[in-house]
Amino acid sequence: MSRSISAAIRVLVVACVAGAAMLVGAHTALAHVSVSADGAVPGKYTKATFRVPNEKETASTVRLEVTFPADHPFGRASVAPPAGWTATVKTRKLDVPVSHHGGAKLTEGVESITWEGGEIKPGEFAEFPVSFGPLPADADRLVFKALQTYSDGDVVRWIETPRDGAPEPEYPAPVLTLAAAPATASDAGTDVLARVLGLVGAVTAFGALAACVAVLPAVRRRTAQPRAEIPPARVPVKEKAQV
Repeated sequence: MSRSISAAIRVLVVACVAGAAMLVGAHTALAHVSVSADGAVPGKYTKATFRVPNEKETASTVRLEVTFPADHPFGRASVAPPAGWTATVKTRKLDVPVSHHGGAKLTEGVESITWEGGEIKPGEFAEFPVSFGPLPADADRLVFKALQTYSDGDVVRWIETPRDGAPEPEYPAPVLTLAAAPATASDAGTDVLARVLGLVGAVTAFGALAACVAVLPAVRRRTAQPRAEIPPARVPVKEKAQV
């Protein structure tokens, strides 16, 4: 009996530890800095929002620094700081100029944006909107690394890049997922032409089928009529010569 009780206690302890680990993982997954945007389409400008929750009970968030992706530079970014916050946009000179919107060469890009002066108290969150673009056409997501500074001096580094098929890291970087590129005018024209040709083919096939259906009864009637019998030919009989 005592052995059974001991085994049950061990199972209960393991279950509690596993449950606590799950709760901690869920808390971490829900509390990290994130970024989202409606209609983030390649080739277009977008308004993205960085959402920052305060996950400490005894300190406030007093600074946020977001680093823009170096592999997809943006020429400029416009900010709308929340009340009480100031924003500083830092740019850097590109090692190799890249083609920008309209064919111009981009020689400088946004390196980072820093918000400070405000406060996100325990149990609260704040949103920091940013407008930038055009979004790259050769990527399906953008990774922004973020540093969250608390009033007690603690800095949380949300800089780990999530990997497809792998568990979420402990401190994941904000990732903006891009939508599929819209269809071009040529693609739309090709699609319309294909639809028209398909419709014409369907109408033609339907017309041929209707003609066959209309002719079939006449053919059946004609084949069903009995053929007129032809009387046998009369062979003339030669008269015997009189003696």
